[in-house]
Parts: sequence; C-alpha cells; structure tokens
Amino acid sequence: MNKTEQHKKAIIEALEQSLGVVTTACKKVGIGRTTFYQWLKDDEEFAKQVDDISNITLDFAESQLHKQIKDGNTSATIFYLKTKGKKRGYIERQEITGADGMPTNFQIEIIKREDKD
Repeated sequence: MNKTEQHKKAIIEALEQSLGVVTTACKKVGIGRTTFYQWLKDDEEFAKQVDDISNITLDFAESQLHKQIKDGNTSATIFYLKTKGKKRGYIERQEITGADGMPTNFQIEIIKREDKD
C-alpha cells in the first residue's frame, strides 16, 4: 500500500471518529482539505466510502432526534413534523398582516433599468 492509500485509509478512519467533519479529519491525518476534495473527485471508491460515512452520520443524528421526540421534546417534534410531515400538511407558512391583524395586500413593482453605454 503506497503513502496516498495509507492517507486515504487514515482519513476514512478519522471521518468515522469525527462523524464526517472533514476539517477535523484532515487535521488529524495531516492532509489539506484541497487534497481531500481532489481524492473525492478522482477516486470513486474513496468517494463511496465518504458517502457511506455521511449516511451513517445522518442515521445517528436521526436516532438522536427520535430519542428527543420520545423524551417529549416539543421542539424536536415540531422540527420532525416540519421536515418529514410535509405530505400530511405539517408545513410552516408566513402570513403578512397589518396592524389590525387582517391580511395586507401589497404589490411588487419591477422596473427595468436601461443600460447606459
């Protein structure tokens, strides 16, 4: 195994330990972020391993969210419904109202600026 392959293996291990934080992993291994992203672009297998770590990290974060929901955390429940419950109508809308609480009508005017030579 050559030096580059050793560094790639080390960065994968560091990414697993840092939950996918690239800067932390690169500092731990001693490679630059530019090098990391070049490997990501050029090496399909390396990119797949990095993507797998990203998915594992996302799974972990979702499991933490589910724990918070189970523990009765209202903010976590609302967040979950806003993101995963859209199909069931859990979406956030903003309404613009006037001082009387009634909807306000407003217009947006678009003016074309003439190019000056």
